[in-house]
Amino acid sequence: MTQQPDPPLSPADSMALIDAHQASRQRAQHLGGALLCGVWGVAYLVGWGAFYLSREHVLPVLVAGILTGVLTVAAIVFSAWFGARLGRGVRGPSQVTWAMYGCSWTIGFMALTAVNVGLQNAGLSDDQVTLLWSGSALLVIGLLYLAGGAMAHSWPQYVVGAWTMIAGAVSVYVGVPNNFLVLSLAGGGGFLAQAGYYTWRALRTSNPGPGSDRPVGIDAPAL
Repeated sequence: MTQQPDPPLSPADSMALIDAHQASRQRAQHLGGALLCGVWGVAYLVGWGAFYLSREHVLPVLVAGILTGVLTVAAIVFSAWFGARLGRGVRGPSQVTWAMYGCSWTIGFMALTAVNVGLQNAGLSDDQVTLLWSGSALLVIGLLYLAGGAMAHSWPQYVVGAWTMIAGAVSVYVGVPNNFLVLSLAGGGGFLAQAGYYTWRALRTSNPGPGSDRPVGIDAPAL
């Protein structure tokens, strides 16, 4: 018995299928953005918050240093993996672009470490070294977020990059130990606020209200 081919989809069914695919893709993009911002938000809120508490003699300095180091390295590794992962969802020049972006996190922080260690060995005071490391780290992270936002045509990600750079600059001017408080609350809080925004967008995409605009994909591929 010959199997009959499936009847062609009606225009309405075809449009519904396209809408469902776009919504699923956009939801994955928002959830990926929420995860990336959440990782950095926790790293800065907890890590630099621990450093502030250590300067207030609430936590041992060693505990704060280990906690901040582990969280920061984990966030860098995740960001590099995330950027490389984005490249798997596309083909051609865009795939290479996103893979290069993922590698930029590792290259950027390796160069930052080399520069800061050199300046540290030049005879900076302890407070100057502290301000150098914390402020320059946010500068690099902010620049990479600006680049990612520009490539993905994502204004929210671009704004996070700008906010992170501003927080890094302010942290240098408020001095030690208030710089840790700025990094924790402004830096980490900014990332967490962005994670909340992406989560809200993902939920809104999952449950669009009456009259909602049809989802439109962005250039960045899904996680």
